[in-house]
Amino acid sequence: MPIIKVQNISKRYVLGGPVAPYATLRESLVDLARNPLRYLKQNGLPTVWALKDLDLEINQGDVVGIIGRNGAGKSTLLKILSRITEPTTGRVELFGRVASLLEVGTGFHPELTGRENIYLNGSLLGMSHKDIAEKFDEIVAFAEVEKFLDTPVKRYSSGMYVRLAFAVAAHLEPEILLVDEVLAVGDIAFQRKCLGKMNEVAKEGRTVLFVSHNMGSIGRLCKTGILLDHGKMVFNGNIGDVITKYTEEAISSNAEITFPPSPEKKLQFCSAKLQDHFGRSSSELDRVQPFAVVIDYAVRDQVEGVHLGIMLDRIDGTPICYATDIDSAPNNLIERRPGVYSARVEFPGGLLNAGVYQIRLGLARYGGEVFDYCEPFVFQLEDHGTFAATGAGGQQRQGVLAIPLQWTTNEIED
Repeated sequence: MPIIKVQNISKRYVLGGPVAPYATLRESLVDLARNPLRYLKQNGLPTVWALKDLDLEINQGDVVGIIGRNGAGKSTLLKILSRITEPTTGRVELFGRVASLLEVGTGFHPELTGRENIYLNGSLLGMSHKDIAEKFDEIVAFAEVEKFLDTPVKRYSSGMYVRLAFAVAAHLEPEILLVDEVLAVGDIAFQRKCLGKMNEVAKEGRTVLFVSHNMGSIGRLCKTGILLDHGKMVFNGNIGDVITKYTEEAISSNAEITFPPSPEKKLQFCSAKLQDHFGRSSSELDRVQPFAVVIDYAVRDQVEGVHLGIMLDRIDGTPICYATDIDSAPNNLIERRPGVYSARVEFPGGLLNAGVYQIRLGLARYGGEVFDYCEPFVFQLEDHGTFAATGAGGQQRQGVLAIPLQWTTNEIED
């Protein structure tokens, strides 16, 4: 029997309109009568369908990866399932307690301490005070926030916040666990810890929906997957097949991306481009040639100690390298006054093997707040009959690196 039933749901957003709570039909009619010009003007604004006519059934114990490009509707789907937002049309049925970790700032009351928020979240899940107390020490130990347990969470860094939020969501025994890309703001060790916990939850027969751009994490955790594109489900089935389909479509997509403005962010990415050695935007690159990433970002409030970081991964999640723009700065410090900036970083050619890779970007402070994060590009490094394709039997060599090493051979005299 399905534990989640999604029937013909759609979600429409008005672009540029005022943010308002969900209104009843009566309230809409009263608003029309009182303010006909404002109502008509608002309803004449452009709209976008984040989800369109989506039907879906998920059974108890399923571990499902939800994949898609930025703007595909992944986060909107999880927000509807967690009842943060209402669908414009359609119906959702959930047969069990739902715990969700969707974005930093949701689920906790900022004025309450970490201790108080643990009990508040447990109560919202329908757990008794006794049941929460039995899990309390385990939650705190997992989150590693013992020293700050009686501090209001509004003073937590984003990393501390996510650690505690995930610990609460995963340990308070929900039947359905929803996890979005928010785990990406944690460090590598904590990400692995979270994946291990989600795997435990799945083995206990609970249902997990996991949104991520990290195909390695998705592939290791999930058995089945759903591929969304422009709000519609375009493919579902075995997770390996879904990842292959996503990779093929992502590589053929545009190598330039623009991010919608979010005025509440102190620092934010504006756009990013993946360029070949000729300076052309491309997601299909020659492995022996250098390539570059150009990133435009906005600084709205001056913040000390910020770095722009870039991570290169193989599509299976294997980390290749990480670098920041302060690596080349005097005293490892860049003063970022309010304004819009453009940064360019170049990767040398002839080092990596042919294959599929992805780029991740972050604006953050070391050990502190993450201001913006995105995974804009999946791309193909191709080999055109050079070193990588000249291994034994003409097959591509194994491994991440494809570097011609110097060999010497001397005959040994008897």
